[in-house]
Amino acid sequence: MYKSTSQRFREILKIFASYGFGYVVDNKLKKENNSPENLRKAFEELGPTFIKIGQILSTRPDIVPAPYIKELSKLHDNAYSENFSDICKIFFNEFFIKLDSAFSYFEEEPFASASISQVHNATLKDGRKVIVKIQRPDIAEKMRMDIAILKRIVNIAKLKISETFIDPEEALNELLIATELELNFYNEAENIERFREMNKDVKFLCTPYVIKDLSSSKVLTMEKIDGFKIDDTVSLLNNGYDLNDIGKKLALFFLKQILKDGFFHGDPHPGNIIVKDNKICFIDFGLMGGFSHSLKESLNDILIALAYKDINKLAAVVISISIKKGPINRNRLHEDIEYLYDKYLFTSLESIKLSDVLQDLLDMSKQNNLILPKELTLLARSLLILEGVVAKISPDIKIIDVAIPYVKENIKSSMLKDIDFDKLLINSLNNARAAAKLPSKFMELSDGLLNGRVKLQFELKYLNKSINELNKMTNRLVFGVVVSSMIIGSSFILNSNIGPKLWDISIIGILGFIAAGFTGLWLLISIIKSGRM
Repeated sequence: MYKSTSQRFREILKIFASYGFGYVVDNKLKKENNSPENLRKAFEELGPTFIKIGQILSTRPDIVPAPYIKELSKLHDNAYSENFSDICKIFFNEFFIKLDSAFSYFEEEPFASASISQVHNATLKDGRKVIVKIQRPDIAEKMRMDIAILKRIVNIAKLKISETFIDPEEALNELLIATELELNFYNEAENIERFREMNKDVKFLCTPYVIKDLSSSKVLTMEKIDGFKIDDTVSLLNNGYDLNDIGKKLALFFLKQILKDGFFHGDPHPGNIIVKDNKICFIDFGLMGGFSHSLKESLNDILIALAYKDINKLAAVVISISIKKGPINRNRLHEDIEYLYDKYLFTSLESIKLSDVLQDLLDMSKQNNLILPKELTLLARSLLILEGVVAKISPDIKIIDVAIPYVKENIKSSMLKDIDFDKLLINSLNNARAAAKLPSKFMELSDGLLNGRVKLQFELKYLNKSINELNKMTNRLVFGVVVSSMIIGSSFILNSNIGPKLWDISIIGILGFIAAGFTGLWLLISIIKSGRM
């Protein structure tokens, strides 16, 4: 039986105090020995739920200082195994069938035990090998109780905790969200299905499938993938694998996840990446990251700016996606970005201290009064992990060697692919109609001015001449809009490749471009002749 809330509250305070953190709730206690290492030890002594809390906090360098990130990252899920009879009860309560009715074989001893769940090997009745992830008994209630206690502690000593954590309230909110997601295995099942669907056409990738009939909020059954860990370079080489090829494919695939899909694996450490039958296989989808469409476009812009060393564009994008916390010195920002660019981009991954990259980016943003979106913190962590994997299997790969070909290969197609030609055509036609009404609107305006001349008591000389000039200007504007519409419409037709064709190119589209060219040329000549360029 788990302790009551009051008992657990006292236990947590006692353990925190023993490691030098008692001062946050008791002014009589001195602030001493409250090192990052001691916080890690306190979390370890407080048990599995605090180990998971520490692991979650270690993924958020934007709200936890670097020394604590480094120490909390050392927390490991080497938890004890639950009694097998309790595991059987959980499975029965979820599906109302016994384990031996669902599986022809189920290994009693788990091959992995974590703070929230443990994982067993099993075989389905049809012979397929699977792994079964089962949530620990009462773990949801225990974690929610511990987080509720932490909330009380934060409310009691918010200012003192701020000395350790950058934003204790935000850290607590992130804990609440992250734990609820991890406690519901449906989320991981949906992540697997989404990842699998998005990458079904990637020939060098494989994703495990979910056994939906044997999955719930507390149980997840999925395909078992046997192979070599991606960092087992000896076995990979002995079996004829090209490590450079694997490294490039892994890097390019991660770029696809970020820049095309906007949905990426949040924990790509070697234990979660397997190589089997010349395919890269990701497993464990409990931690995934995602971006909005606008943030994904901004990340594409960042990569393009990096690839072409466009410091101005890079600075503009960084500012546009950040939360401004004060005045921004653009010159300083440009200098900082250029420094980071030169420091990391052309350096072999083997030579980079990857833990420093993230800290430099965070420091640069903070020093320039900018807070990057929280989604980027998980991305930065994932990139650090992945770059470490790539550096081990293929240390000579440079970021620029992977990024620039990716940009050049995709930028031209994506520029046209991402354009909604229907929407552009409709907007252009609407603008043309609106522009066509401008002469009558100007006439209404001039009539109003003429009718109100006596009341306003001023004389508008040469009004007719002005109106004629205005009409000419409006006509040119209308022609300009029409030319633009013809160009967009012709682009749409060529892109769709409809109608009669010449050399497999739409004749209508070609004629549209020719007509637009002659009309535009006539318009340009008329403007030049008028002497009003």
